[in-house]
Amino acid sequence: MSQGDLFDNLPDPSTAHPTVDQTPPAPGSRRAAREAAQRAGAADTASGAERTSEPVGTAPQQATAAGPEQAPEAPVTATLSSPSPEPTVGGSLEDLFAPNAEDHGTEPKRRRRTGCLVALIIVLVLIGGLAAGGVWVWNTYGDRISDAMGWGEPKDYAAGEATGEVFVTIEEGFTGQPISHALYEAGVTKTEDVFYDMLIAEGLNPNFMPGVYRLQERMTAAAALEAIENPENRMEHSVGVVEGTTLKTIVPTIAESLQLPLEDVQAATADPSAYGVEADTLEGWLFPAVYTFDPGVTATQVVQAMVDRTRESLAEVGVPDADAQRILTIASIIQREGLTADFPKVSRVIQNRLQEDNQETHGLLQMDSTAQYGYGLTHDGPVSEWAWKDVVGDQNPWNTYAHPGLPAGPIATASHAAIDAAMNPVDGPWYYFVAVNLDTGETVFSTTYEEQQQAERQYQQWCEDNPDSGCY
Repeated sequence: MSQGDLFDNLPDPSTAHPTVDQTPPAPGSRRAAREAAQRAGAADTASGAERTSEPVGTAPQQATAAGPEQAPEAPVTATLSSPSPEPTVGGSLEDLFAPNAEDHGTEPKRRRRTGCLVALIIVLVLIGGLAAGGVWVWNTYGDRISDAMGWGEPKDYAAGEATGEVFVTIEEGFTGQPISHALYEAGVTKTEDVFYDMLIAEGLNPNFMPGVYRLQERMTAAAALEAIENPENRMEHSVGVVEGTTLKTIVPTIAESLQLPLEDVQAATADPSAYGVEADTLEGWLFPAVYTFDPGVTATQVVQAMVDRTRESLAEVGVPDADAQRILTIASIIQREGLTADFPKVSRVIQNRLQEDNQETHGLLQMDSTAQYGYGLTHDGPVSEWAWKDVVGDQNPWNTYAHPGLPAGPIATASHAAIDAAMNPVDGPWYYFVAVNLDTGETVFSTTYEEQQQAERQYQQWCEDNPDSGCY
């Protein structure tokens, strides 16, 4: 058979029309779901709902060359309508994750947002609590942490910073701690305890000789110790009188430093009138300074030089000779009671309290330093609570708790700054003052007793927080 015969025997072409399968769909099939959706859409249209969308897809209208047996299904038009209340089976992947009106409506979204907000608040509270705790830890232990980690300010000067020249007096009986304080006060060391801490840390116990030592400012603690142990830095025929010290301490210091017989120095200080001083003793009249004398100097010449230096200071601030003893007495209390920066305010408190008609103190100074001096105690530390009752109850003429007005005389040597403050108090209404920090010397000045009591509670709290700082 030829190729032409083959095509000649083919049946006449005819147009193939798609047929609609009238077989009912199987329950639960996708076709059943689509037809249910169509019926719901038709019902909405009949009731006037205008929500029909354009067809999203139709089957092809022309048969393929494969013949009528492979014709596609009848065209299906999908419409958008309100969700059917009847449960459906099947659907697209999008339908699987689409929010269900019953389970994932707007209210669950609010709950999710509320939950996020609560979680955020909790996180912020935790962060805030950690921050607050960190602040407390730092405020409480910051100095120790800084020291342990090496973050804090160095307590010692660096090597090579030393400059200038200063004189430091080491008195008879001075040990590491008072020497450490003296070095700091003179500007030799950077902090008050660095010298003493070095001695403790290295287990050193030097034999400190009394005398006046030529040192430098801004020295390291180790360099200061080396300089003190060097005999060349101990000045011959020199003596230093320290501010706030008493005649009982000064006399043996003079004898030791100048290699004079102690009996000679005691005799030289026994008669104040020999130096034109109208007082019972020379307490407060030996001016605190460093003195250098020629070899062969006598004890009387030494004492005369110190009295003359006191008169120079009195004259410099305009104190009349007749008022010298009173001003020196006030200055000695100022020296013992306050820091240099507070001297003028301490002087004003004394002046205010001396007014007999005031309603706060009735002329009683009530100064601890005067009561201690009159009782025979030194100024070198606190008095125990049980002994303090005896101190303030004693009737000696220096006890300003028992007697109104000034004590019987000076209680210590006074610097030029203290003498100046005694003569020139600053204006102010204060009647009270109390140191609230013994390490820094911070002092609170008050006008009323109620304010003073508040300041005393502040001091007591500091003492509780620092039990080894010399409180009583």
